[in-house]
Amino acid sequence: MPSTPVQVSQIITRDLREWMAAQTAQGHGPEEVLQAMLAAGWSHQVATEALTASLPPTAIPVPWPVQAASSLRLDAGDRWVDLSTVMRAPDLLVLENLLSEDECQALITAARPRLERSQTVALETGGEEIHEDRTSDGMFFTRGETPLVACIEARIAKLLDWPVENGEGLQVLRYGPGTEYKPHYDYFDPAEAGTATILARGGQRVATLVMYLQEPAQGGATVFPEVRLQVVPRRGHAVFFNYSQAHPCSHTLHGGMPVLAGEKWIATKWLREREFV
Repeated sequence: MPSTPVQVSQIITRDLREWMAAQTAQGHGPEEVLQAMLAAGWSHQVATEALTASLPPTAIPVPWPVQAASSLRLDAGDRWVDLSTVMRAPDLLVLENLLSEDECQALITAARPRLERSQTVALETGGEEIHEDRTSDGMFFTRGETPLVACIEARIAKLLDWPVENGEGLQVLRYGPGTEYKPHYDYFDPAEAGTATILARGGQRVATLVMYLQEPAQGGATVFPEVRLQVVPRRGHAVFFNYSQAHPCSHTLHGGMPVLAGEKWIATKWLREREFV
């Protein structure tokens, strides 16, 4: 844990918030975390303020297929999708045959000319920035931009029981040899200065759907380190997970492991609380 001498000006940093959130997620109670901070030299006032800010927010409604509790085949409107993995901590599904081979190839073909170095959300400002943790190339389709994109978005909405308009634009990413996306959370940190600007466009992110358009020859698994799960990319398959709280207690820390040979292509759909504009 970070320690700060009493005489030094004490600032609630991101590192401190992440440490406190991790302690809470591991089952340490607020009083235990508070005492650890006091023992390390933090003032009672600063420690209490930081602890309050690190507590999980109130849970909010999230997408989840109603059929997932009783069936291994899900109705996605224009096709049936098979379930191969179901988890509830985190809420996670591995979906088979969500996309056809032709649909996967068509998305790759349409996206390829528009690829640029991928960016991440800059939480301090609400904008975007290039970050060393994410080394893919990518692009966004606007919602409903093409008939194929609109078809896939309608399928996702039916499958997950979540409105089409609550989805961000479909992002297509290409990972070549050596590229990766280090473990991260997809929700927006409520404590960051730029989050209010981001949330104005549709509220908090509440779920992620990663669709595999092309598997690499080696590597490139989607990893969930907290629950020791790796999802191997398979063309047309997908992994879905939601997060009712914008907090590490969601156990949705995840990343894209380095591609070792070949190329991995994915399409990502992020879902919001409200209409995304």
